[in-house]
Amino acid sequence: MYRKYPYYYNFYPYPCLPVIPVYYPNYLGRSSNQYTSYNNEADYDSKFDFSRLSDDDAPIQLIDYGPQPFVVDIDKATKQNNNFRTALWTGSHLQLTLMSINPGDDIGLEMHPNVDQFIRVEEGNGIVRMGNSRNNLDFEEKVEDDFAIIIPAGKWHNVINTGNKPLKVYSIYAPPNHPHSTVHVTKEDAEAAEDGH
Repeated sequence: MYRKYPYYYNFYPYPCLPVIPVYYPNYLGRSSNQYTSYNNEADYDSKFDFSRLSDDDAPIQLIDYGPQPFVVDIDKATKQNNNFRTALWTGSHLQLTLMSINPGDDIGLEMHPNVDQFIRVEEGNGIVRMGNSRNNLDFEEKVEDDFAIIIPAGKWHNVINTGNKPLKVYSIYAPPNHPHSTVHVTKEDAEAAEDGH
């Protein structure tokens, strides 16, 4: 068995040889001829600082990557977003946006006649309301971390932040609902942009 880390060591195939010699290259801050041993792989993993070799703490650049192939840590990207709306990927048939709704605020009552919408809550608490008309929102559910909301085309809907911190969600529109590279820093920016359509 061989694991690929940026250092070199061997696993002995015999259980009677439990010591794993480990070589630390110069860029880890040790001299090139310094070795150490650990009793097993778990012991090694618990004592080695992998974070020094990782970019996990680096922020994600929140731009519209569509329509190119794209992979992202969606939880991290959603929580990192502080704009009311940021388009992260726009293609011909769907769009991914990130949203941050302030405490006591909401997305705003709206209806998309030809767009199905998926919303997932990554952080915070809220209420979703839906109905067949803006004056008859007869569907209401509480939502929190890890909840998904499905909004069929033609349904009036609103998502309200009922918590004491920003409600962080991502939304998928099919087909896209906003222009490529849309960024609305505030809800007022979003309302002003939508009034123009």
